[in-house]
Amino acid sequence: MARKRPKGKIAAFMLFDVTYEDGMVTSNRRVSNDLLDQSFGDSIQDLARTAIEGQDNEIAMRSGQRRAKIKSIAVA
Repeated sequence: MARKRPKGKIAAFMLFDVTYEDGMVTSNRRVSNDLLDQSFGDSIQDLARTAIEGQDNEIAMRSGQRRAKIKSIAVA
Protein backbone atom coordinates (compact mmCIF):
# COMPACT_ATOMS: atom_id res chain seq x y z
CA MET A 1 0.00 0.00 0.00
CA ALA A 2 1.44 3.36 -1.01
CA ARG A 3 1.71 6.07 1.56
CA LYS A 4 0.33 9.49 1.00
CA ARG A 5 2.97 12.18 0.98
CA PRO A 6 2.50 14.72 3.73
CA LYS A 7 1.79 18.18 2.47
CA GLY A 8 4.71 20.45 3.23
CA LYS A 9 4.43 23.82 4.85
CA ILE A 10 4.01 26.49 2.20
CA ALA A 11 6.79 29.02 2.39
CA ALA A 12 5.35 32.49 2.79
CA PHE A 13 7.48 35.29 1.42
CA MET A 14 7.33 38.56 -0.48
CA LEU A 15 9.34 39.52 -3.54
CA PHE A 16 11.24 42.81 -3.86
CA ASP A 17 13.13 44.58 -6.64
CA VAL A 18 16.34 46.11 -5.32
CA THR A 19 18.34 48.93 -6.92
CA TYR A 20 21.90 49.48 -5.72
CA GLU A 21 23.87 52.75 -5.72
CA ASP A 22 26.17 51.48 -8.48
CA GLY A 23 23.16 51.05 -10.82
CA MET A 24 22.84 47.27 -10.47
CA VAL A 25 19.27 45.96 -10.18
CA THR A 26 18.21 42.62 -8.75
CA SER A 27 14.65 41.42 -9.20
CA ASN A 28 12.50 39.08 -7.16
CA ARG A 29 14.59 39.04 -3.99
CA ARG A 30 12.74 36.89 -1.48
CA VAL A 31 12.11 37.96 2.10
CA SER A 32 10.27 35.73 4.53
CA ASN A 33 7.01 37.11 5.90
CA ASP A 34 8.32 36.24 9.38
CA LEU A 35 10.93 38.99 8.94
CA LEU A 36 8.31 41.50 7.77
CA ASP A 37 6.39 41.71 11.06
CA GLN A 38 5.06 45.25 11.37
CA SER A 39 3.94 45.00 14.99
CA PHE A 40 6.60 47.52 16.06
CA GLY A 41 5.49 50.14 13.53
CA ASP A 42 8.31 49.75 10.98
CA SER A 43 7.42 49.98 7.30
CA ILE A 44 7.69 46.94 5.03
CA GLN A 45 10.44 48.65 2.98
CA ASP A 46 12.54 49.26 6.11
CA LEU A 47 12.11 45.68 7.29
CA ALA A 48 12.86 44.34 3.80
CA ARG A 49 15.96 46.56 3.55
CA THR A 50 17.28 45.13 6.82
CA ALA A 51 16.61 41.54 5.71
CA ILE A 52 18.15 42.03 2.25
CA GLU A 53 21.21 43.77 3.71
CA GLY A 54 21.62 40.72 5.95
CA GLN A 55 21.38 38.42 2.91
CA ASP A 56 23.94 40.58 1.05
CA ASN A 57 26.32 40.50 4.02
CA GLU A 58 26.10 36.72 4.22
CA ILE A 59 26.77 36.41 0.47
CA ALA A 60 29.69 38.84 0.77
CA MET A 61 31.25 36.80 3.58
CA ARG A 62 31.10 33.65 1.47
CA SER A 63 32.25 35.18 -1.82
CA GLY A 64 34.65 37.83 -0.56
CA GLN A 65 33.00 40.54 -2.68
CA ARG A 66 30.93 43.37 -1.20
CA ARG A 67 27.86 44.77 -2.93
CA ALA A 68 27.13 48.47 -3.19
CA LYS A 69 24.69 50.04 -0.76
CA ILE A 70 20.98 49.71 -1.46
CA LYS A 71 19.50 52.76 -3.15
CA SER A 72 15.84 51.74 -3.26
CA ILE A 73 13.52 48.79 -2.68
CA ALA A 74 10.15 48.22 -4.33
CA VAL A 75 7.61 45.43 -3.93
CA ALA A 76 7.74 43.23 -7.02
